[in-house]
Amino acid sequence: MIVKITTPASEKDVSKLRIGDKVLISGEIYTARDAAHKRLLEDIDSGKPVPFDLKGCAIYYVGPSPAKPGQAIGSCGPTTSGRMDPYTGRILQLGAKILIGKGNRSPAVIDALKKYKAVYLGATGGAAALLAKCVRKAEVVAYPDLGAESIQRLTVVDFPATVINDVTGADLYIEGIIRYAAPEYRPARREKAGLRKIRKATPAKEKVRKAKAKKREMPARRRAAKGRR
Repeated sequence: MIVKITTPASEKDVSKLRIGDKVLISGEIYTARDAAHKRLLEDIDSGKPVPFDLKGCAIYYVGPSPAKPGQAIGSCGPTTSGRMDPYTGRILQLGAKILIGKGNRSPAVIDALKKYKAVYLGATGGAAALLAKCVRKAEVVAYPDLGAESIQRLTVVDFPATVINDVTGADLYIEGIIRYAAPEYRPARREKAGLRKIRKATPAKEKVRKAKAKKREMPARRRAAKGRR
């Protein structure tokens, strides 16, 4: 399913999304990595004005490369989202509705997405140059001293992403394991169990294991026999 969303997004906009949905975002999204998140929350706590309206906003975890002549932005692929986990609960509490990055999120973040009715989307890693083609305009709105990690306002058209975590707390990565992995890789319950293989020793495998162990023991046996001579 492909869903088009225009930012700022409402609770109604994101509540209809489900894991696996393809999303095309148009409007404005804001770039922010861990350094920007940290400073932003420190400024809010100290009473400084917020550099952009967090209500309904979309935040993209990215540090864009410099734009070439004639381009709005350089390559802008997603960074690993886990580094933003310590700050995400507050960001959602302040009104953000769409988070974009790559990789899975912590249980605390998934709980916060449920609580504040927001979604986490995955952008395609390794396609930074293609994603840049969706950006029509880029301007720094806060923390220019951070360089590529400053907060930028990106005007985008049909920016593609996939719903990884929705407002119900579902997780596309875990559902993928349950649905598609071989039985020995599937979690027993629908919880974040990770890709842990249940090893079952078949007679053939056990025979190979014993043969390898015997082979490793041979040099030691030969040395011991030589010593007895």
